[in-house]
Amino acid sequence: MTATRRRHRSLAVIVNCLGVIAAIPALPAAAPGAAAVPANPAPAAAPAAPLDRATPIPTGAPAAPPAVPSAKPPPVQMPPPPVTLAMSAATTPAPGYQIQVRNGGNGVVETTVRQALPAGTKATMVTGGGRAAPGVGSSRGGEVTWRLRLPAHSTTTLHTALSTTTTGQSVTAPTCAYGTDGTRPYDCATAIWTDAAPAAVTAAAPAWWRRPPVLLAALGVLLIVTPGVVAWRFRRRQRSGGAPTGRQRSGGAPAGQGAPVLAGGAAGPAERGTVYPRPAMPARAGRRRTPPVWLMAGVAVAVLAGVGGAAAWTATQRVAAIDTAKQPTSGAWMGKSVTGAVGVPLRESAFEFTVYRVACGAGSLPSATAGGRQCLATVGVRNFTSDEQTWHGQLQRAYLADGNWVAADEDATRVANLGRDVFAQPVAAGSRVILPLVFTVRGSDQPKQLELRSGVFSAGVRVDMP
Repeated sequence: MTATRRRHRSLAVIVNCLGVIAAIPALPAAAPGAAAVPANPAPAAAPAAPLDRATPIPTGAPAAPPAVPSAKPPPVQMPPPPVTLAMSAATTPAPGYQIQVRNGGNGVVETTVRQALPAGTKATMVTGGGRAAPGVGSSRGGEVTWRLRLPAHSTTTLHTALSTTTTGQSVTAPTCAYGTDGTRPYDCATAIWTDAAPAAVTAAAPAWWRRPPVLLAALGVLLIVTPGVVAWRFRRRQRSGGAPTGRQRSGGAPAGQGAPVLAGGAAGPAERGTVYPRPAMPARAGRRRTPPVWLMAGVAVAVLAGVGGAAAWTATQRVAAIDTAKQPTSGAWMGKSVTGAVGVPLRESAFEFTVYRVACGAGSLPSATAGGRQCLATVGVRNFTSDEQTWHGQLQRAYLADGNWVAADEDATRVANLGRDVFAQPVAAGSRVILPLVFTVRGSDQPKQLELRSGVFSAGVRVDMP
């Protein structure tokens, strides 16, 4: 055996030994009691295991993976409030409302009822021990407050009457019932009062013949009819001026002249007789004359003036109808943006938002945090879709007078909702929730507008503050 073959055999033995050593950890581990079992064990007296039960094989892995909890939180489940409200508008010349406060529980409930008054109104009549006062943190609006102690299964009816400085406009005064802390609402309701009497006409409507559309239509008809009439008169005059008249049509001699006499004393054709009627001579083709240049230029100028006037009037009406303060609602937005006042339900792509009350200042929250002035907005959210919808706090914004905006303060909103994160849970399909939202603003300016959205691509709604 040569030295090369001997060296190859030695290398092969070493490689095989390494493979065996590497394969030893992969072998199944021995049972803990295997060392105590003798090599030749005696027959066991214990009964044999049943045949229908499979013997587990130690594989080092669990038989089934553990159940993975769902990462999607359940929708908001609001318990029925102990106090409910029902509100209706009165059919009176002045704004008036009827508020029914019902306690459907088995115990006595203490509640605070607040009715927000719009700007330009004042309470003239309040029943049930209510007290009218300026709104908290508001310089223009006010509110009526009742502190009630409701017996079990009872209904209390309240009445309010308002005076307004504006006529012919609807008035909305939403009402909410709060708990003892004055922050968490039990229920809210709203009603819109409309003047039943016909509104006085501020300006007399112009006569029908003085309205711009009628004037433009008359101008168009005039521009169309005038060229036709002028052309007809011109053609008629041309025909009457070139046609033969009298004896010229029959080919005879003019009146007052005798018959022609031929040379040599022969009689002319008149003496020899004439066969009547003579065949008409073919008329000489006359030259077709065109309308004068001044007529064509006048008609062109009139047409251009009419078209230009109509275009200018249409553009003026469209520009006047443009709302410069309205945000764009086309392109990537879903639906159209809706703008309204406090207490008016406003619907967008998925939710219907209703802002019942907005209060800013130290008295709006029982425990205000440092770092800014807080505004508490009582908002009702109704999901009209057939699926649960998730909304986010960063999409709910309060716009200030200088154009800047702040998003909802999620930490302060969680505190106002008794530690519950209202944005972490979706709103169930067909449900309605009433939640307090907190906005932390800088300075002393009152928010001018609230913007509420259900999703990133929703056009949302905008609520003007009084």
